[in-house]
Amino acid sequence: MLAVAALTVNAQKIKVKEGSIAALKGTTSLKVKFEYDDLKVGGKTETEYVAEKTEAYNKKEAGKGDTWAKSWVSDREGRYEKHFEDLFEKQSGMEIDKNSSDKYTLVFKTRFIEPGYNIYVTRKNAEVDAEVWIVETANPSNVIAKLSVENCPGRTFGGNDYDTGTRIEEAYEVAGKGLGKYLKKELN
Repeated sequence: MLAVAALTVNAQKIKVKEGSIAALKGTTSLKVKFEYDDLKVGGKTETEYVAEKTEAYNKKEAGKGDTWAKSWVSDREGRYEKHFEDLFEKQSGMEIDKNSSDKYTLVFKTRFIEPGYNIYVTRKNAEVDAEVWIVETANPSNVIAKLSVENCPGRTFGGNDYDTGTRIEEAYEVAGKGLGKYLKKELN
């Protein structure tokens, strides 16, 4: 089980694409913001993906697709962001406060979600790719650094991840944990 956990964490890739994270040295807290603009899901735009899933679920059971579509959006704040933040804080040693006036804001821009699937006999892990921008809170147009966070896999041990939200939640946890560890290592 430990080998599987190590493979999951190591599959993630984090790279500084522009600027430098050196400005964060000594920072003990960050404001965090999540964005989902230009999101691709699987091989589709988010709009196409949600429309197709909503229609398919509504054909199976009236209203089920509409409920799913609401969950698709509400899971972001209620599940994904919360789990990202929890593990980021634990690994980075920094506190997160979305409403703070900290000097810097970490903007987590989700660019790609692979929802994956688990249909008992076969499965595919979820995956999240994102850009992370470190910006000045008072002047968000001043971007200090841009990082890529790629290949964040999401699955649960034991295979009880039949719910898409559970798999995606795990991918956000991996992203938060990996990014937190990366920043702690690079800034210490």
